[in-house]
Amino acid sequence: MATKKYWCIVGYDSTTQIFEKLVPLGTLSQKQMTEALRVLAARAGLTFEEILDCHAKKNAKAYRALLEVQVESHPKFSMSCGSNPYFIASVVEK
Repeated sequence: MATKKYWCIVGYDSTTQIFEKLVPLGTLSQKQMTEALRVLAARAGLTFEEILDCHAKKNAKAYRALLEVQVESHPKFSMSCGSNPYFIASVVEK
């Protein structure tokens, strides 16, 4: 039986898992997953003001880096966004 690849998206509030979903890999591009993680992190834990500050120019006084997506490639590819709550997307085979 052939294995299929999925995005595994997991959300945590501290150490408590608050969300989990498997999405077929071809459904979302890496760029789309980046935006999805940003939206999930914003929805789960930021105020309206914090969300707007994250969209300010990076050199602006109001800018906050609360929705920056971190990409890791070792030992496996994953992306994460948020501090608490936070969301992680990784590629898995099932």
